[in-house]
Amino acid sequence: MEKTYRILAVNPGSTSTKIALFDNDKEVFSKNISHSKEELKDFREIQDQKDYRRLCVEKAMEENGYKLEDVDVFVGRGGGLLALVGGTYKVTELLAEHASRGMTGQHPAQLASQICKYFGDKYGKPVFVVNPPDVDEFQEISRVSGIKGIYRESHIHSLNQKEIALRYCAANGVKYEDANLVLCHLGGGISVTAHCKGRMIDSNDIIKGSGPMTPTRAGDMPYVKVIELAYSGKYTQKELTNKLNKNGGLLDHFGTDDARDIEKMIAEGNKYAKTVYDGMIYAISKYVGAMSVALKGRVDAIILTGGLSYSKYLSDMVKEYVGWIAPVAVMPGEFEMEALAAGALRVMTGEEEAKEYSGVPVWNGFEGE
Repeated sequence: MEKTYRILAVNPGSTSTKIALFDNDKEVFSKNISHSKEELKDFREIQDQKDYRRLCVEKAMEENGYKLEDVDVFVGRGGGLLALVGGTYKVTELLAEHASRGMTGQHPAQLASQICKYFGDKYGKPVFVVNPPDVDEFQEISRVSGIKGIYRESHIHSLNQKEIALRYCAANGVKYEDANLVLCHLGGGISVTAHCKGRMIDSNDIIKGSGPMTPTRAGDMPYVKVIELAYSGKYTQKELTNKLNKNGGLLDHFGTDDARDIEKMIAEGNKYAKTVYDGMIYAISKYVGAMSVALKGRVDAIILTGGLSYSKYLSDMVKEYVGWIAPVAVMPGEFEMEALAAGALRVMTGEEEAKEYSGVPVWNGFEGE
């Protein structure tokens, strides 16, 4: 009889901490723990929230009748690490220490490995992170920019992208390591990524700002115009960064980042809404084309995922633009919690070997530069 592993997945975000309890791959309990601005205001740094968020997880488990000592495996989102290849990683002292320092900048995801390690140490159970935001599998030529010393970096929705790729391949009887895919994670942020035989070799940058316009991000723009905005005196650096990365896109055009609102405007005959929305879809499709070039045209499938892919209007239009390249599959939604549990389960069943974090970035500049 197959052994059942009880797995607790922890995924901290900016205003919430998601937890989910699985028996192998079957979810038995989940909760999205909300954190108000009032609750977070006294924490100067993200790292200062660690114990507060841990106590929230403990309370949620207890209130719903689940015991942490009954958990067999703890798995977290990961984050705050130096660049690494994809996979499931053991949470070592070095990994947790780097996460606590936020080696690539402060983000709530860095708390996951530390919270899980606390539980793992307390109850003597294994602890992992799966495809953290720091995954970098770019090919060398994908990093080149037109300014020496400025590199294109890998910032992708790696957890959901890898999980969707694995699910698609399993459903179609192929190995992820043998497939060439273009994955489009379509949400508030959008990443369009070339998956070449198990590696994400190129994508747009969802953190530093490249790619198609999204519900909340400006996307690619003529850089001289951005420079003019920066020197206009209208914005501080933080204000302009927020305008481009948090309050841009559909939100800037219409005051809402909900695509359903925009589609309602279109249905009511709003021509401007149609132009802007169709322009976003057009930009997404152009990036699919670009990532197909990264795969030299050998594309087995194009996959649409994330919340926006629930939209038939959007997915049908993308198919019109790119369906000639390869078959287009729509796998809507996000599977981050399932991805965390699945990664831990693969290690526990021997399907995958856990990696050890080296603390050395997988890429640190061009040879001979």
